[in-house]
Amino acid sequence: MDDLAAPPHARPQGMPWSALLRLIRLRSQTGTLLLAIPSLWSLVLAERGLPSARLIIIFLAGSFLMRSAGVIVNDLADRSFDRHVTRTKTRPLASGELSPAQAWALLAILLLAAAGLLLLLNDLTRWLAPVALALSALYPFCKRIIHIPQAVLGIAFGWGAIMAWAAARGTIDTPAWLLFAATVAWAIAYDTIYALQDLDDDRRIGVKSAALFFGSLTWMAVGTALGVMLILLGASGRLTDIGGMFYLALCGVGLFFASQIRTLQGTVIPSEAFLMFQAHVWVGLVILAGLIAGFLF
Repeated sequence: MDDLAAPPHARPQGMPWSALLRLIRLRSQTGTLLLAIPSLWSLVLAERGLPSARLIIIFLAGSFLMRSAGVIVNDLADRSFDRHVTRTKTRPLASGELSPAQAWALLAILLLAAAGLLLLLNDLTRWLAPVALALSALYPFCKRIIHIPQAVLGIAFGWGAIMAWAAARGTIDTPAWLLFAATVAWAIAYDTIYALQDLDDDRRIGVKSAALFFGSLTWMAVGTALGVMLILLGASGRLTDIGGMFYLALCGVGLFFASQIRTLQGTVIPSEAFLMFQAHVWVGLVILAGLIAGFLF
């Protein structure tokens, strides 16, 4: 399997801007939101209420840039696999519509822009940034090695909560680490649901995923991860003396999680798995609203 050669009929010519926008999934920002939300949780907890607009803008912009960079790295690493997966075979690198050189050029631009944002933050946050970059580069290769690569994705996404806390306070306190761990558990859950879309293809080409690893017990694994997430979020709220509205939000989220777990006990078709995955953006926003309300009311 030659992962460097694009299909002859699709050899890229010039600079196809529409393909570059599809490469970074511009029309689908679910991943950006799932990356940004833990950072926003952290900012709210660290500043005990509404954080500064400046930090919100920086972390939202940073989430967009780093998620866009992350999917480019993912597609560069996976283009040989993607050509053999129904859902991904039309991606610009897999189909040959873009060359690796074009993807690398866009990746460099995105990383330079992200580095520019770091100049607006304190020294501690800048020291933490290379860890985020390393995790983003590592994740695409984990699905070749470990059975639960979703854990590495969670560590990468959770690191944003650490950086946000550092940016707001100049330190890293226990609630930040609890948010980090909660994000890892959350990502394992929602990305395992996401992986249900590709079970047959992943099994055929040898890609590892938590959905394959847990098999018929996927509902139990997801339920355990979501339960751990709620416990860790509750503990972080406890340490910051947040009000009862936050715990009310967690209860509502817990009921929704119970509904998803019941669904996972049956047969889940790919389109249903994708909708279940997307719903976790609303989960994150409800928790964010609960955090804000917990300090304001």
